[in-house]
Amino acid sequence: MTRTAFAHYTRESIHEVAQFRALPPALRRSVLAASVVLPFRVNAYVLEHLVDWAAAPDDPYFQLTFPQLDMLPAATAAAVAPLWDRPSTDPVVGRAAAAARAELNPHPADQWALNVPATGDGLLRGVQHKYPSTVLFFPAAGQTCHAYCTYCFRWPQFTGDPELRFAERDVGTLLTYLRGRTQVTDVLMTGGDPLVMHASLLRRYIAPLLAPEFAHVRVIRLGTKSLGYWPHRFLTDADTGELLRLFDEVAAAGRQLAVMSHFT
Repeated sequence: MTRTAFAHYTRESIHEVAQFRALPPALRRSVLAASVVLPFRVNAYVLEHLVDWAAAPDDPYFQLTFPQLDMLPAATAAAVAPLWDRPSTDPVVGRAAAAARAELNPHPADQWALNVPATGDGLLRGVQHKYPSTVLFFPAAGQTCHAYCTYCFRWPQFTGDPELRFAERDVGTLLTYLRGRTQVTDVLMTGGDPLVMHASLLRRYIAPLLAPEFAHVRVIRLGTKSLGYWPHRFLTDADTGELLRLFDEVAAAGRQLAVMSHFT
């Protein structure tokens, strides 16, 4: 039966999935050990419609969403392999995860040093401005995804460590930064995936950008993989109608809304 109510699974709950329990024990241990370090989240749509369980672990969607030990450096894999059956709340697991993540270059290309703007109040921890015309904004409520990709370089967003995370709750921070910066034509809301947010919350971030003082912001982009990982977002979610009306409001204000759909 096809389910249209969102349900996700993590390291702690993946045992509830019968297809996972049927995998060879060594493969299950590999996934559970690797997910000590790499964030792991998958949903029912991916499990029921995308993964070919008969071909696991070689199935591309299995590789895309299930972390495994051979995705880690050999020394890291050896360190966490014995922890496969320990809960994530175990202090030993927490210490091993923190040590391993520090070795994995959580913020490549000097993102904190080069891309994060500063004001008199300090770094804007939820904003990146790498290209003159485009500002990236990381709404705090959108810093998760319908499922996590094993290749994602934004994996630090999902570890629960605030020191590794780009995030901002207050859209006012973004608005203050944009005022007077008329070279900025595009705002990209990213993370994470902004379309994990309820439409009413997403509106709080988007609607202020439609004000006349931000007319230089012509394009509002939403970086999302929901079309691939959770297409019900645009079809049958409880707030789908509200989401599509918000898209219409952006167009009515003379702006472009770009759903930047990531496919693999």
